[in-house]
Amino acid sequence: MSTRTHRTRILLAAALTAATLTLTACNSGEGVQDEGASAGSASTPAPKGSPTPTASGGASTGTGKADPAGRTSEGSTGGAAGSSGTTGTTGPKDSEPTRTPCSPASTRTTATEVSRPLNHLLLTVTNTGSKNCNLTGYPAVRFGEAQSVPPAFEDSKPQAVVTLAPGESGYASVLLSAADGGGSGGYTAKSLAVHFDNGASDAAHPSLPAKGVYVDDSIRVSYWQSTMADALAW
Repeated sequence: MSTRTHRTRILLAAALTAATLTLTACNSGEGVQDEGASAGSASTPAPKGSPTPTASGGASTGTGKADPAGRTSEGSTGGAAGSSGTTGTTGPKDSEPTRTPCSPASTRTTATEVSRPLNHLLLTVTNTGSKNCNLTGYPAVRFGEAQSVPPAFEDSKPQAVVTLAPGESGYASVLLSAADGGGSGGYTAKSLAVHFDNGASDAAHPSLPAKGVYVDDSIRVSYWQSTMADALAW
């Protein structure tokens, strides 16, 4: 064998060996194929329902329910806190002031002639007791031996019952006779009985002027008022 022929065979054997090694490397999954698999795994999305961090440091399941650490779900903690303030229980009711009808036993009553309006008498009832009392309706007055009580000016009825705290006063006016002297059946009375609630209570007996007061069939009374001015408007 010549030297040239021997060298040619050696080169062919080396080329075959290199080709075999290249083919084997490709079939093993190395090189470019491996790089492609790595890139795909990095972009794979996380499964649905996977816990994600919350602002409180816990994990949220994405369903609104509590996480395994026992944190509140769907506002249950807020509901529990709210319910603690809405149990429906209340403290004891504030005691209301005692209000009973005013009576002569716990009041002082005066009857005063006034210059204006003409022929009027002012009744003043002052609460001398320790509790509130009510003046309801209008006074039933009897002068002297009168057999009936005069009617009231219905337009004088107040919007609310007059309540007197201890020391406070209520008022009513009495039109004794016609200002123009046109009334009939007039007489002079020297005594007076006043029932606070249209005859249902005991009577107070305020003093009248020594000369008495002149009364005729024009007599009328106002409802009980909280001020003197309201009473004398009638």
